Amino acid sequence: MIMACLECGLKWQCLCSAVPSLTGPLALSLLMHENEYQRETNTGRWLVKALPDCADYLWQRRTPPPALLERLNDPGYYSLLIYPSEHSEPVEQHLQHAQDNGQIPHFIVLDGTWQEAKKMLRKSAWLNLPHAHLTTMQTSHYQLRRNQQTGHLCTLEVASELLKHIHQPQQAQALTDFLDTFMKTLQADKSGHRLREHSLT
Repeated sequence: MIMACLECGLKWQCLCSAVPSLTGPLALSLLMHENEYQRETNTGRWLVKALPDCADYLWQRRTPPPALLERLNDPGYYSLLIYPSEHSEPVEQHLQHAQDNGQIPHFIVLDGTWQEAKKMLRKSAWLNLPHAHLTTMQTSHYQLRRNQQTGHLCTLEVASELLKHIHQPQQAQALTDFLDTFMKTLQADKSGHRLREHSLT
């Protein structure tokens, strides 16, 4: 019996060595819906491995993650929620505000389906943060879930766009390339074989 890798969960082709090791100064917190931890299609888990200043936190309606609250209360950070809404402003404006105040931009992303993300925000009064939206015309290349809404990016694609905003285009491209590798490898794994002509570069 072929055993799945304990780290990446794939049976036929471990992807652990393909995860890019990035150095970009991107402070990123992923607030994950509990369902995301069980989804093999989740892309946020790869960001925790790839980015030195990225952490994931389990969302609970009544109990905010203490470690995340500590980060939100750190005066050295300018925390903002990446969530398009009628009150959100372009992320560039927030980056300028952080720079003017000598703070490090700290991005919070709600990791779940769009419906789950809306629920998480609605039921988390403690997430009373400035809302920011990405000003990108990029079309999502993520193809691992059904009913993907037009204009929405997966979590890894959001991080890639944020890296572009902080002037790290090469590291953003490394994430994009890995997403392509991950999607192809997972689809092959679910079909019961290795990805043919697989390249880790």
